[in-house]
Amino acid sequence: MKILKKTISAKDGQGTVLLRPETDEDLWHAYNLLQEGDLVRCTTVRKVVKESSTGSTTSSKKRLMLTIKVERIEFDSDVLEVRLSGTNVGENELVRLGAYHTLTLEKHQNFSIDKDCWDPIFLGILDEAANPDQQAEVAAVVMQPGLAHVCLITGNLTVTKGRIETNIPKKRTGSSQQSKAIQRFFNAVYQSILRNVDFTRIKVILLASPGFVKDDFWNFLLTTSVRQEDRPLIENKHKFVLCKASSGHKHALEDVLSDPAIMKQLTETKVAKEVEILNTFMRTLNDDPDRAYYGFHHVTQAQQSLAIESLLVTDELFRNSNVKKRKQYVQLAENVKEAGGHVYIFSSMHVSGQQLAQVSGVAAILRFPLPDLDELEELAAAGPEDDDKDDDEEEEYDPEKRIREDVADMGL
Repeated sequence: MKILKKTISAKDGQGTVLLRPETDEDLWHAYNLLQEGDLVRCTTVRKVVKESSTGSTTSSKKRLMLTIKVERIEFDSDVLEVRLSGTNVGENELVRLGAYHTLTLEKHQNFSIDKDCWDPIFLGILDEAANPDQQAEVAAVVMQPGLAHVCLITGNLTVTKGRIETNIPKKRTGSSQQSKAIQRFFNAVYQSILRNVDFTRIKVILLASPGFVKDDFWNFLLTTSVRQEDRPLIENKHKFVLCKASSGHKHALEDVLSDPAIMKQLTETKVAKEVEILNTFMRTLNDDPDRAYYGFHHVTQAQQSLAIESLLVTDELFRNSNVKKRKQYVQLAENVKEAGGHVYIFSSMHVSGQQLAQVSGVAAILRFPLPDLDELEELAAAGPEDDDKDDDEEEEYDPEKRIREDVADMGL
């Protein structure tokens, strides 16, 4: 992500940033930077209808610059698009103020974001997006007979780059149909790897399957790459790691990434660190529950005792449209950092983030046991305090009511 211009007030954090996404990962960062109420400006195509003096109408599509106030944000992980819906707030001769429009953020297209407050979480995402080292370093191929997924695993999401599905007939005596179908299947997977894996950036390629499918494909890959003189595969065959998976579906990566032997191959990648800290939390929760807590109220209480060593949070909690709730989580993360703890933000588009979401989306590993936190069990289920009513709607002090309650307590 290129930051073309950044104007942010040091006083209140209000400001505008002009960005240019250059990779798929940059679009994911753009999604995480946006929230309801932001002003986004970029070029778009809109159907314009004109009416002549005679009453006839003509329509045409025109490219123009629009600024919308964001009301809805969507990220499509399959086609890697960010779609923003909202109302036009900028002067434009072809689009009236208040008209509803949808913008699509694309690679190599400049866009600006104007926020009332760029808080530390947003600034952290911005810095990470501008860091070219935060890119996909792991590729994975999960397969079973007739089905395979070629994926890229970044620090934030798992992107499916290729899905290969082929009908494999049953083996019959004297028939070569099954063998031919398997060869076609293997060749399709082979070509997908060549098209979608950038071996100059990828450090590890996980090749996973149940049974011996991965072994048969590995032998096919070695033989074919030599016969066809495909230098990228020949020169990078040392990057392939064969491992076991439950199936050829994408969710089978959860099993692969939870294998300690595989984690040793990924020790320098962000995804490995997140999976490792999540596994540490799960083990601590099982073996030493007084040092592992989840749920907003439990974790907040632990932070008040300065006990948090590692805070685990899903990025969905920072995208909360409720400003007060978002500020609560931002403040929690900042307090942990100031107390010397580590903060891990998990992507909801990654397997590890989805696992964390199943236990409320926020969890902590403590420096020392806090058995008294069990008393907050009922509060933990409620989550952060609701912001549905304003502070000025709280119950007013009524002196006459207080006197009546005191009289009742004394039995008079």
